[in-house]
Amino acid sequence: MKAKSSSWIEKAKKKAASEAVKHVKDGYIVGLGSGSTAAYAIKEMGRKILQKKWQILGVPTSYQAMQLATENGIKITTLQEYPQLDLTIDGADQIDEKLNLIKGMGGALTREKIVASVSKQVVIVADESKLVKTLGMNHSVPIEVLPFATSAVTLRIRKTKGKPCLRETSGKVGPLVTDNGNFILDVDFGPIDAPRRLDSQLKYIPGVVETGIFAGMADIVYLGTKYNAQKLRKR
Repeated sequence: MKAKSSSWIEKAKKKAASEAVKHVKDGYIVGLGSGSTAAYAIKEMGRKILQKKWQILGVPTSYQAMQLATENGIKITTLQEYPQLDLTIDGADQIDEKLNLIKGMGGALTREKIVASVSKQVVIVADESKLVKTLGMNHSVPIEVLPFATSAVTLRIRKTKGKPCLRETSGKVGPLVTDNGNFILDVDFGPIDAPRRLDSQLKYIPGVVETGIFAGMADIVYLGTKYNAQKLRKR
């Protein structure tokens, strides 16, 4: 039963990714998100480049995305060379009805938010299970923190009634280290009624690098379903 369910979800992710890549045009500079659904978009983009001989450059948000892009024929560039991007395609861990997001379960939230912030258009891809009425329902918020400040930030967050947990790696002892050399706290805030306000409050805490709350950043979301990809636009 689990295998069947997993198979359906993977097909839904592919549908969403395929629709998102239709926004890519020849000559575009594209932000490349991290995670399993964004990976399908990178592969589809590589197929288009090969098929149509397009010239597309990608700005990856993680080493994983960079490696996958290279394997699929996408030439890599940086924000130093192109500080404004035409488009970013990325995944999400939760999406509410206003297209606010929680991201960062893959650990690349800071680079993903930077790349999204300098993109003319942000397209999010996910399967329909990621759509929720209110962010934070049965889901923690990843927060990237400086290792030096981890204990201090943890204490401050507890005072805001958040329940932080330091993310550990699988396969070795110790905390997960991001591509930026930082740690991640996964924080349970419960249902988040004002995501933009919470994002701002958290970033006032010294030692917080970035949060996984992406409020008002997504322009379009494609949700893969059993039958098609549903398109949602920012209101």
